[in-house]
Amino acid sequence: MQFGDYVKEWQAGQRHLGPASLKHLESLLEHHLHPAFRSRRMGTFDHKVVEAFIQTMERNGVGLAAQANAYDKLKSILLDAHRLGLYDESPLDGVKPPQYDPNRAVVPSPTQVQEIRTAGDDAFLVVSDLMSGSGLRNGEALAVNINNIVADDVYRVTEQVNMTTKDYAPLKHRKEGDYRDVPLPSRTRLSIEWYADKYGTVDGYLLRHPRDLGKPYPYHLLQNQWQRVVKQSDDVDIPEGMVLYGLRHFFASNCLSHNIPITDVAEWMGHKSIDITFKIYRHLMPGSIAHAAQILGLDLAA
Repeated sequence: MQFGDYVKEWQAGQRHLGPASLKHLESLLEHHLHPAFRSRRMGTFDHKVVEAFIQTMERNGVGLAAQANAYDKLKSILLDAHRLGLYDESPLDGVKPPQYDPNRAVVPSPTQVQEIRTAGDDAFLVVSDLMSGSGLRNGEALAVNINNIVADDVYRVTEQVNMTTKDYAPLKHRKEGDYRDVPLPSRTRLSIEWYADKYGTVDGYLLRHPRDLGKPYPYHLLQNQWQRVVKQSDDVDIPEGMVLYGLRHFFASNCLSHNIPITDVAEWMGHKSIDITFKIYRHLMPGSIAHAAQILGLDLAA
């Protein structure tokens, strides 16, 4: 059986995926997996074939996130085939998956965050404060709802604006109705309340489409804001290489630098696994082996 035919049968079993996840899967198949493997016979996959696929993506300049997503889907397909007995040994054995480069996580300083948050319009300020203060993803910040302030210092993240469907959707890695509670610094809470008082809300939602209040705030308007802020780099101090997601990196860095446990940070950021948090932010964690030796030695010398 060719890869393309096998994937058709495999896709039919992915009934647990939501509409946005299905569209994402179709995009990965169309742009990455089918061009590379559509006609390849399933029995010919091994670790060399998979390694060559990763190396080709690297040579073609495919973004690291896209590389990781494409590899994860290929991995799911091949593991399914392995489970069905198509391979004696997994064709993934020994393969080094695409790795997130921590150097890409450009983190602004507190002073830079202060300049960035006020460099756009009022909607941009609220999004900036939710990302840098509470660790929300872009889409989660766009779905900010004043009713989700469950305590003076706690915000309940219940949904996101999905980039594909352009509508509200469940959180990443979560089912419908799932949520996570995150810290709500006073500045972030005041920003939410100030915006709601100034512009009002629709069913509690603060940010709406400027030309149609019945729709969520569009992703492209947020990105356009960020691009304008970057162009003002002479007036705004932005670290070289920083993207808008750097505001969320700041939240993680701020937590870890104040010795908040990485397990809590992983939960607040909505990571599927603490391994993800550790890989991305290990270099931001304070301390070293030498520092640990000094601390441990205090009690031993007592």
